[in-house]
Amino acid sequence: MVNSLASQMQNIVGPNNVVTDEQVLKRQASDYVGYRLWERFNGQHLTKTSNCIVKVQSTEQVSEVLKYLNEHKISTIPVTGNSSCTGSIEPIEDVSVVVDGSAMNKIIKLDEKNMIVTVQSGVGLADLEKYLNEKGYTTGHYPQSLPMARIGGLLATRSTGQFSTLYGGIEDMVVGLEAVLPNGEIVRIKNVPRRAIGPDIRQLFIGSEGTYAYITEASLKLFKYNPDNYWKMAYGVKDMQQGLELIREVMIEGYKPAVVRLHDELEAAAEHYKGYVQEGESLLLFIADGPQELTEATGRAIERIAAKHKARKIGPELLDTWLKVRNHLCDIIDQLPANQQGLVADTSEVSANWSEVSELYVAVKQRIEQEIENIAYVTAHSSHSYTQGTNLYFMFGFKAYEDYDKSRAEYMKLLGIIMEETLKVGGSIAHHHGCGKYRSGWTKEEYGSSYQVMRAIKDTFDPNGVMNAGTLFPVS
Repeated sequence: MVNSLASQMQNIVGPNNVVTDEQVLKRQASDYVGYRLWERFNGQHLTKTSNCIVKVQSTEQVSEVLKYLNEHKISTIPVTGNSSCTGSIEPIEDVSVVVDGSAMNKIIKLDEKNMIVTVQSGVGLADLEKYLNEKGYTTGHYPQSLPMARIGGLLATRSTGQFSTLYGGIEDMVVGLEAVLPNGEIVRIKNVPRRAIGPDIRQLFIGSEGTYAYITEASLKLFKYNPDNYWKMAYGVKDMQQGLELIREVMIEGYKPAVVRLHDELEAAAEHYKGYVQEGESLLLFIADGPQELTEATGRAIERIAAKHKARKIGPELLDTWLKVRNHLCDIIDQLPANQQGLVADTSEVSANWSEVSELYVAVKQRIEQEIENIAYVTAHSSHSYTQGTNLYFMFGFKAYEDYDKSRAEYMKLLGIIMEETLKVGGSIAHHHGCGKYRSGWTKEEYGSSYQVMRAIKDTFDPNGVMNAGTLFPVS
């Protein structure tokens, strides 16, 4: 089966574009979810591997590959940048094929009149930003994974970026897209500023994590790139509660700073913040972006609100440090200091309304500290805010067990605490990393009665269940 499958794929994409090397397949079989990072750090490979990786070069090749795999009911795993952190790219079937779109990396068209850039899904976000910045534009999308991420994966996971409080998430930036359904049919959603002819079909594919279709192309909004106009300010606040109340007032008054970050006292004690933050303080960071008149006006409003809440003004210099280190994780992801200290470490991002978010922060921390035997640390920050609420980005580490299965079970127990407490207050169990496989057990509870709609769409698009099995939709 393996040889014949690889041979069939070679007939479509050519012999040089099908990978069967065992070591490459092993590395492809896991992403950056915390327990897999720990296993790889220790030289362990504890997942199934796919039969081959197919490096597609065009939408037409994607169509032919998907059509063949669907007809033969072969599990299909779409990837572009491999920077996911939710187990979404792990194979769970004995026979599977990875469809890798990283070679589809062309910037197709820059439309300066209509402020749209159209790209293939394998374009790296860092490459796209460099290209656009040189011409005075930006997508406004700056996730922590920016040096690693590619456009297809960003759409598929419903990504958001560090400047999202102004620019929105990736779902707000997509004007049109192209995707291939499991049966090989190519669908294109044209570029228009808005339409009112039925539901927004774009949103069926954005966030679907390769379970409905394979995204091959996207048209994204452009914005003027004005880094010299940034207004920046850092504040110390007594605790998370005070910081959240301050952020809420900024948001409900209608101001839209690009960056709004609130770090609890443990995160605020990080090495690169030393000398700025007083002991026990939480740290609040703001950046306003846009035309200078707008950033200055936003800055004045934030200063007024911060003074009202008695926040301690630190100054703008700390933001320069943050801007330099904000993507540093990508450089050290395979050699995490926490792993070197014998810890399984990771993050989990959720969201909640203003009325519940403080309660959620306290409840999660208390339960983890009480119920996870080997817990070393648990911290959180808020980094994406809205008029209705904000996110909480929990960071945690616990002492690993010698038994990898036991460490994985403890990880899932900890994750379960975050999921349970979030659902208890009516929040969402994933803010921007996507569901993957490790959260799919909570998808039904997340969506409640509307889960049947998602399931019906899946069964319509993918009746054979071949597309990224186990991701988003749990496999019984």
